Amino acid sequence: MDLTERMVESKTIFEGKIVRVTLDQAELPNGSLASREVVYHPGGVAVLALDENNNVTLVRQFRYPIQRLLLELPAGKLDHGADEDRLLGAQRELSEETGLEASDWTYLGYILASPGFCDEALHMYLAKGLTRSAQHPDEDEFLDVVTMPFNELVKQVMDGTITDAKTVATTLKVKTLLGL
Repeated sequence: MDLTERMVESKTIFEGKIVRVTLDQAELPNGSLASREVVYHPGGVAVLALDENNNVTLVRQFRYPIQRLLLELPAGKLDHGADEDRLLGAQRELSEETGLEASDWTYLGYILASPGFCDEALHMYLAKGLTRSAQHPDEDEFLDVVTMPFNELVKQVMDGTITDAKTVATTLKVKTLLGL
């Protein structure tokens, strides 16, 4: 059975600084029509920075949509969407948010943030060989840098203390990859 939904009509209903939202009419596999709200996002990167003592660097920041502080991996959007090199975006975000530079980078793949309504792909990296320089967050970015043992991060992911999807997925990928 072909499960493909085909776009019949698309209307942009919002164009912002980061996202574009459309209201589409889609033809379903049975021929019926259904409305689909779609958020288009340039994509992003997340970095698990692991030092020689198996400590990981995270950031704590207020997330406006859910009105609370989250502890999560350094991350950010790709500034030029698909045109920006993902590794350069990851290096930029790690440096801006934590002041860390890394000599060893491993690409861990990507996750789809919420494919029921959004096309955002988050690319995950493991960064090792860390050196510290100056933190330089964006002018509208306020965050605290937190360092903890990797095993404590895994514990907080598993007990539900940390709920950020990119942090959960990247942490479990690194745990599996490195056998930590």
